[in-house]
Amino acid sequence: MIFQGFDIWFIVIPAIIFVVIFFSCWLLAGIKVILEYERLIIFRLGKYKRTIGPGVVYVLPVFEKSQKVDLRIVTADIPRQEVITRDNIPVLANTVVYFKVERPSDAIIKIENFAYAVRQYTQAALRDVVGNMELDGVLTERDKIASDIRELVDKETNEWGIDIKSIKIQEIELPAEMKRAMAKQAEAEREKRAAIIASEGELASAKNLAEAAKMMASEPGALQLRTLQTIRDISQDPSEKIVIFMPSEIGNILKKFT
Repeated sequence: MIFQGFDIWFIVIPAIIFVVIFFSCWLLAGIKVILEYERLIIFRLGKYKRTIGPGVVYVLPVFEKSQKVDLRIVTADIPRQEVITRDNIPVLANTVVYFKVERPSDAIIKIENFAYAVRQYTQAALRDVVGNMELDGVLTERDKIASDIRELVDKETNEWGIDIKSIKIQEIELPAEMKRAMAKQAEAEREKRAAIIASEGELASAKNLAEAAKMMASEPGALQLRTLQTIRDISQDPSEKIVIFMPSEIGNILKKFT
């Protein structure tokens, strides 16, 4: 009988030790460490229970499931896409959206993949905003386009617990034929400005000549004196020989100054 009792304890004790070790490991498996910028969403038997973290937290194995959410600002690059403006000009736009999870439980429960949803909704908002603007406005009002897109996306994603921090229009590219047309237009505009400046200079010169002519006409001998001054200027070059037929009145004028 003693040996029979010993055999029973020889079987029971290892079984008890195994159960204790298994139960301890099962309990310890629920210990998790959550970083400062993370939160843990807890579901108990399929129902939302709580949001915990950061630090050391405990999740009851089997009965509770958890999902981790990053609270840092996310930078999402929106792929370049073709957008048609209101005046039917196709442009290629590249956008970046910066967003942050404000309510982790809503971001997990109300939307399947919030990061993918934000990117898709930003693409749709970009098409709506640019599609209501003409090409000139698209090229000159990037900040307004980004602000309008942010307002639309933020209004929609607020229900998901997402806060849209900023949206930036990185690049707006025109088709090659449109670039050539705009280059020709810019060149024509430069030529137009140059012609206007040249004509304004000629007009000012003509006005000055007209005033000089009036002044010479009002002063006897002014024209002859101007002629003599021109001859003096030309005579500085000894290689030049100039023959000028001078009116007889010049001699009389010169006598007045001697």
